[in-house]
Amino acid sequence: MVSTERPYDLLLAGGRLIDPRNGVDGVRDIAITGGRVAAIAPRLEPDSARDLRDLRGLVVTPGLIDLHTHIYHRATSYGVEPDPVAERSAVTCMVDAGSAGAGNFAGLRDFVIARSRSRVLAFLNISFPGIFAFDSGLMFGEASLAELLSVERCVAVAHENRDLIVGIKVRLGAGTSGRIGLEALDRAVEAARQTSLPVMTHIGKPPPGYDEILARLRPGDILTHCFRPAPNAPVDETGRLLPALIEARRRGVLFDIGHGMGAFGFASAEAAISGGFPPDIVSSDVHMLCVDGPAFDLLHTMSKLVTCGVSLSDAIAMATDAPAQAMRRPDLGHLSLGAPADISLIETVEARYPFVDVAGVKREGAMLLRPRGLLRAGQFFEPGPRSWEAAHYRDGGSYDD
Repeated sequence: MVSTERPYDLLLAGGRLIDPRNGVDGVRDIAITGGRVAAIAPRLEPDSARDLRDLRGLVVTPGLIDLHTHIYHRATSYGVEPDPVAERSAVTCMVDAGSAGAGNFAGLRDFVIARSRSRVLAFLNISFPGIFAFDSGLMFGEASLAELLSVERCVAVAHENRDLIVGIKVRLGAGTSGRIGLEALDRAVEAARQTSLPVMTHIGKPPPGYDEILARLRPGDILTHCFRPAPNAPVDETGRLLPALIEARRRGVLFDIGHGMGAFGFASAEAAISGGFPPDIVSSDVHMLCVDGPAFDLLHTMSKLVTCGVSLSDAIAMATDAPAQAMRRPDLGHLSLGAPADISLIETVEARYPFVDVAGVKREGAMLLRPRGLLRAGQFFEPGPRSWEAAHYRDGGSYDD
């Protein structure tokens, strides 16, 4: 008697798998059982799984990781709800970048992370109340008061939540760290040293300057907003890369896009990339003031990087393996056998799309990355609505498909 037992729960068939950690770029079938990857091969028997999805024509990647988001929804004025943004951008892991500090991390954990369908991790702000005054027309730098920068309290909360906290966050710039400046970074680095975690530092308008910040960062620390426009751009007025960036990368410092509402300029990105200095990580810095533009979400930011000359496979590496390694979470960002079945499904659309940076500068792209769904621990979620795509037609763009 022939057995009719089907060993797999789900078979994803015929998609182009791009898995940078494993060096895979080709058509593969992926079988899933118990929420984990059970088999990968050029072809698996269609009747070996209880459910089958035909993914021909789609790009299949390890679950996209957005390393810089702000999702302390309703507790902060600028926090967006994680699941709708994740599902409209095929992101399986949202990482909050310091919305909460030691004084209110419990709320982020209990009221956002515990209730989210998405995987959510977090950087803990060195400032006790986190980013508490960030809104249109009302901004106060949480790192500008020394009394709020308690290393001891930050370290204690990080130790208590090591399952969720992946690093220490500090925001530096004239409007965020004020006259304290580099002292805020020094305290964040000390908290990170005591917890054996990386620092993610925001770079804003000077002071402090780009080179001053980089000089204090250690191997594995992350500078976010790396391609911001002047002032504090990564290139000088002639478009030459600042020597401090080359030295910092040689030392092991990581560079993250962190698009947001003010931190991605085409001129900076194009000059750096053409000069041989692509970012290590791509993230959206999505929050309430940029979720409807100019950042929108991670897929939109990745599409902009492709427009700047980054290959699709490299952009995927910057949103999968690279952020997983930066967080020291090697269980994420790849689709090895036994790995969590966190998987992103993406359509590459030939497009003439007017991408816009934070200064209003436009570039016409040739490719738009569109979500076609995601799997979180093997459970499929449909892509969410993308209101900006409707706006695209009003703005005179067009698809070639």
